[in-house]
Amino acid sequence: MSPYAMSMLLSSLSSGTMITLISNHWFLAWVGLELNTLAIIPLMSKMHHPRATEAATKYFLIQSTASALILFATMLNAWYTGEWTITNMQTTTPTLMLTTALMMKLAVAPFHLWLPDIAQGLDLTACLILLTWQKLAPMALLIQVGPEMNSMLLVFMGTLSMLVGGWGGLNQPQLRKIMAYSSIAHLGWMIIVISYMPNLTLINLMVYLMMTTTMFLMIINFSSTNINKMASSWMKNPPLASTMMIILMSLGGLPPMSGFLPKWLILEEIIKQNMISLATTTAILTMLSLFFYLRLSYTMSLTTPPTPTNSKLMWQLKTKPNQMMSTTIIISIMILPITPSIMTII
Repeated sequence: MSPYAMSMLLSSLSSGTMITLISNHWFLAWVGLELNTLAIIPLMSKMHHPRATEAATKYFLIQSTASALILFATMLNAWYTGEWTITNMQTTTPTLMLTTALMMKLAVAPFHLWLPDIAQGLDLTACLILLTWQKLAPMALLIQVGPEMNSMLLVFMGTLSMLVGGWGGLNQPQLRKIMAYSSIAHLGWMIIVISYMPNLTLINLMVYLMMTTTMFLMIINFSSTNINKMASSWMKNPPLASTMMIILMSLGGLPPMSGFLPKWLILEEIIKQNMISLATTTAILTMLSLFFYLRLSYTMSLTTPPTPTNSKLMWQLKTKPNQMMSTTIIISIMILPITPSIMTII
């Protein structure tokens, strides 16, 4: 792809997200979502492969359906209330329609089926954008209107997402599908607490974005797309392979890594809301996700590939991690001690 076209598409992508983030009017937020969707579709199909074209087409159909539902819900709400303000969703029918549309955009269960299939058809860079940057605009809208939505419905969808995200990734050999199911499970954690304490949703989103970005930067560095290729990554860069194992533990939410921070705070808030059974269920469902993270770690560190290479080890010739990867690795592992400062800022 031409650098000029790439820069225009990335600028449009960031502009659409920023328009949605700063807007107070539903129509302007909808315009930002549409610009965001239209900008990423050429990035998805840039490989000129039938699988990428299929993924881009499916993504366009899903996102256009959700955007139409958002526009219809906001028009209905404006008809009832006479206002287009984002925080003024006080009627039941438009609020339920808006909840459905935002869950479709975020791939929260039971509207999650499109995400693993589309992620598998993309290259690693486009998949990184899909699972990180594309969550910002819908999540910003959801955080604003979350306190006005049906909290029990959000808790049900969040719990179902954790179940589906953990269950779906158990037997997956493809890393992109594993990261897609990981995204679904992490979004479940964000959804269940959004009605009670949106700040925790924001913290969880930031930590998830950082960990997922770090994981994809490492996968791109290793050029690994499945577990078999991941098993030979120690030959390319042994220190980075060891760090990748720690990042997988952070994604699973094991202390003292950064991924433990949002789960700890969310469980504490759920218990404060006197929902002990929900806290127990979420803690148990986390074990499903932790299993396939441990499976990946086991594959990387304790096994050798079925057909070891006969060539020289590539780690001496491999380029070192760039500065962005080094920064994201540190944040994805070591922010737990500054939890009080993060809570004060947020």
